[in-house]
Amino acid sequence: MKKIRELIDEGIVAMPGAFNAITAKLVEEAGFGACYISGAGLVNGVAGMPDIGLLTLTEVQAQAEYIADAINIPCVIDGDTGFGEAVNVTRMVKGFERAGIAGVHIEDQIMPKKCGHLSGKTLVSAKEMADKVDAAVDARKDPDFFIIARTDAKAVEGLGKAIERANLYLEAGADAIFPEALETKEEFELFRKEVKAPLLANMTEFGKTPYFTIKEFEDMGYNMVIYPLTAFRLMLKTVKDALHTIKSEGTQKSLVESMFTRKELYELIGYNTQSAKS
Repeated sequence: MKKIRELIDEGIVAMPGAFNAITAKLVEEAGFGACYISGAGLVNGVAGMPDIGLLTLTEVQAQAEYIADAINIPCVIDGDTGFGEAVNVTRMVKGFERAGIAGVHIEDQIMPKKCGHLSGKTLVSAKEMADKVDAAVDARKDPDFFIIARTDAKAVEGLGKAIERANLYLEAGADAIFPEALETKEEFELFRKEVKAPLLANMTEFGKTPYFTIKEFEDMGYNMVIYPLTAFRLMLKTVKDALHTIKSEGTQKSLVESMFTRKELYELIGYNTQSAKS
């Protein structure tokens, strides 16, 4: 399995979000070199609750281990605010390494945090966030475990302060920076010019960032791009429509042609291979 650093050296890394292990298998099957584990995807999908930091580290780690174990490509996970203070970040990094995760991003919001593309976010001090980054770096056993510092400062303090924070987090040891909720090509380009490190962009739907292509992000100098909830949102819409069809028609017959077949499912999860082994 390649490390995140190795993938970045080969070109921009697109990471669709997986909210469970079988979705991660589809990400791998589609030919992507890495997978993203969305915090929103986990809490929305597992608990049916909003993305405000409600799952514990133990719960997130358990789900992450299922996902990482199911595929042969590296996973980057959303570590929210690090599940507490710097000492909690230490425990988080150790836990994610044990779960087989390749990297994590930590953000500089206070708890309860908000989705990065919503208004009304509040930040911890730059020093407090730098201390968390430092703790993450000290905690990792594998030097290739990739630590990404996310800053939500653009929406709160402006782009200039976001750049200042990013560079402070790099001084603390971050391997890469994730500037959340930038809104224009000019902002992305200026951030790239002022921050000399690998950069991650968030191409979420219904947010503040325009729908740039992977090539456009690459041309702007970005090294990674995530699609946190694309598959999740499509799944929800499809399931909702299907349930209404069954309710109104009294049968799923008209839906069968649109379904993943039993054969396709068994092939994806290796059912026949596992049966043969047992």
